[in-house]
Amino acid sequence: MLVFRQSIRRKIVGISVALIVLMVITSVLSMVMSKRVEHLLDELTVRYIPAYGHLARANIRSLERALALRRMVIAKMQVPPDEEGYAARLRFFEEKDGEVEQEANAARKLINAIINDVSTPSDNAALARIETRIDNAMAEGRRQLGEEQAKLLKQIGSGDFVDARGTLARVDTLRDQFTQKIDAIRADMLSQVFASASTVIRDQQQAIDVSVVVTGLAAALGLGFAFLVSSGITRPVRRLLEGTREIEAGHLDQSISVSTKDEIGQLSAAFNRMVEQLRRNERIRETFGRYIDPRVVEGLLDRPDAATQGQRRVMTVMFCDMQGFTSMSEGMTPQGLVKVMNCYLTMMSEPIRDRHGVIDKYIGDAIMAYWGPPFIDEADQTRLACLAAIDMVDRVPKLRKQLPELLGVRVIPAECDVRIGIATGEVLTGSIGSELMMSFTVMGDAVNLASRLEAVNKVYGCRILISEATAATVGTELELREIDRLAVVGQSKPQTVFEVMGKHGDLTTQQELLRSRYKEGLAAYRVGRWEDALNAFNAALEVFPGDGPSLALLSRLDHLQSDPPPADWNGSWHMEHK
Repeated sequence: MLVFRQSIRRKIVGISVALIVLMVITSVLSMVMSKRVEHLLDELTVRYIPAYGHLARANIRSLERALALRRMVIAKMQVPPDEEGYAARLRFFEEKDGEVEQEANAARKLINAIINDVSTPSDNAALARIETRIDNAMAEGRRQLGEEQAKLLKQIGSGDFVDARGTLARVDTLRDQFTQKIDAIRADMLSQVFASASTVIRDQQQAIDVSVVVTGLAAALGLGFAFLVSSGITRPVRRLLEGTREIEAGHLDQSISVSTKDEIGQLSAAFNRMVEQLRRNERIRETFGRYIDPRVVEGLLDRPDAATQGQRRVMTVMFCDMQGFTSMSEGMTPQGLVKVMNCYLTMMSEPIRDRHGVIDKYIGDAIMAYWGPPFIDEADQTRLACLAAIDMVDRVPKLRKQLPELLGVRVIPAECDVRIGIATGEVLTGSIGSELMMSFTVMGDAVNLASRLEAVNKVYGCRILISEATAATVGTELELREIDRLAVVGQSKPQTVFEVMGKHGDLTTQQELLRSRYKEGLAAYRVGRWEDALNAFNAALEVFPGDGPSLALLSRLDHLQSDPPPADWNGSWHMEHK
């Protein structure tokens, strides 16, 4: 019995050794043949096909030159001649000449590389003939076409269009001949590409055949041994593979049952721990994304060092606040107040996200957001910020309608509204805080100015006030009204502030007239013509009763008439005087 056991053990060891030897032979053969196929495939994709592509592009560049030449003739034949168009097409024509030469040289260089590579089979004689034909075609074509094209340029430059037509016909003929030569060369090159591809396929099939034979022999010898071990290994491996595919597809609710204590069982247990960690990380990412903009989260995860260093960028900052929040919240329960705040912040945040803004933080009922690189292009930031502000104001009626329904009352204690301030300028952006806690935010004068402008809305009875820098770059999509020149708290230089009245073309005739009357009053006010200013602002109120800025300036006029400003007064208003 002991001898029998030892004999069986020897057979198993013999099968194992034979399998190992056959595996080594298979691997070596596969590696050698795979390297050869890989080398051939690399030559096909890196040399043959690009060479053919360069020839095709040389043909295209030549046709582009012909088209540019015709357009030059057309530009000169116009009455009057289109000199600017002629000059532009001449530059294009000259640029394409060099590109034709570059493409041809690139093709020749790749063909010579194929010829010089002795490790791969190729028809070097045919390739050498192709390379020579390219050289001859380019030399002959450049000489003939160059002469005729120079003659044509001279003729159209002197206005000799009769002779130019004949020259142009000869140029077209020479161009057609050049194109035919390149097409013939391309056809021969394509034949070489097909030949190389056939070689790759043949060697690959040979490698497959050898691998099949050796693998079949190994399979026949190891069939008995495979039956002994397959049942205990393949089943858990299959479960592990299926679980891996589910995880790859994003299904993190998968887990694998651990049925053994061997290495496969340990791998399955490790896989389950990995899946649990992935679930936890996904929950953290989703939760984190609700507190910080997902784009900021991705930046912090991908480039944590860059976020802590800080950068100076030109950005547009917005502050939004709910008007009447204090009086409205006094009679609410904590649960009702939370509902109101969540509804308000959700409705006001959506336009910011829709316009690609980044919500920095919520400060009570206030929202701070910003626009700028790297999240959007710098040229679009002011426009998007102002459009978001308009969208937020447009949502106020819907908010007023939802709040009573949300609280279960007929009317709310005070009518809510929003005040928005927007400023553009250089800010410091990065992770600011302590070693224990940090916040990715923006800091600078533009942030302070936006906060001040939000508060200034209350003085002028406006909803959206923007800074002078914002108005200068907002473009023509918005209708603005200059409100005043202010020296706000924290700013030494007076700032011209503007009200966003709406999108371009959306103003009514009444609003257009209001803006015109207010502009007249503001101009008179700044030069001290109090009576003219008074009349203009009153006229504005007749057009638009209750206009906040007109009422604010009239109130200020009463003060200035009784207490005139100093002689060096420049028309600006210090907010601490309000």
